[in-house]
Order: sequence, then C-alpha cells, then structure tokens
Amino acid sequence: MRTSGGEIEIEVGDPSSVDAAMDAVSRIVRELAAEEVSTGAGEGISAQPRDIDIQRTALRPPGDLPEVRVERGDSLADVIKKMFGGEWGRRPRKLSDVMDALASYGFIYPKSSVAVALLRLAKDGEIRRFKQEGEYVYIQREPSAGGGS
Repeated sequence: MRTSGGEIEIEVGDPSSVDAAMDAVSRIVRELAAEEVSTGAGEGISAQPRDIDIQRTALRPPGDLPEVRVERGDSLADVIKKMFGGEWGRRPRKLSDVMDALASYGFIYPKSSVAVALLRLAKDGEIRRFKQEGEYVYIQREPSAGGGS
C-alpha cells in the first residue's frame, strides 16, 4: 500500500488472508489520516482516500522474481534490461509478468510505459519479442555466434 508519505508492505502466507490484511491496513491508514487532521501533526498521510493506492499482486513463488540491482538514475528501460539479463529473463515473459515483477520491487508504472519500453528494447535488439498463443512475450536475447555484441 502506498500513501503520499510512504509505503507499507505486508507479507501474507495464506492467499485467503490477503483481502483481510489489505482491509486492516486501509482502516489503519484512515485512522492515522483522521488523527493527523485533528492534531495537525505529521506530514505523510493524507486524509483524502484518493491519495491511497492499494496494489494487490498475485502471489507467486519467491524464486519467480528477477534479481536486479537498481542504481540511482536507471531508467525504466535500464531496469527492464537488467531483469532480462539474469535467469528470470531466460523464460518467455508476458507484459503482465514484467509489470508484476516491477511492482514487486516498488516500481509502479502505467502499462503503456512498460509496453513502450519493452518494444523499444526489442527493436534495439536488447531483448527478443515474439508471439506465443496470440500474445507478445519477451525473452533475453541470445548471445551472437561471433561472441561480439
């Protein structure tokens, strides 16, 4: 859950508990926001519900995330390229897989921005793009036979 002043992360082992956990956090944030309004204290929590963005992602096995090291100044394309550079990028990934992986690291981007970044990386030869079962998928580029880039 993200608020204007920070982020709250909850790990839930039982998928049936996700909704209850998210409801509890929403209630806590509303209570904190109401307290801030009444006391004038704090800076991070807004009383306006529209400032709260709740992100629910599908539960997936822990090993199904790319290992990336993001550095200051990395663009969205840089992060995606790093994601496909490791083991995670060796399997075909749909746009939704890339979106979920980015979200798991706290990178929340519009679907259109991620799609454009993937398309540009594919056109530049950084990753491969092809259709699988009627949907585009992306995979790391195979090294060239000559050993060069």
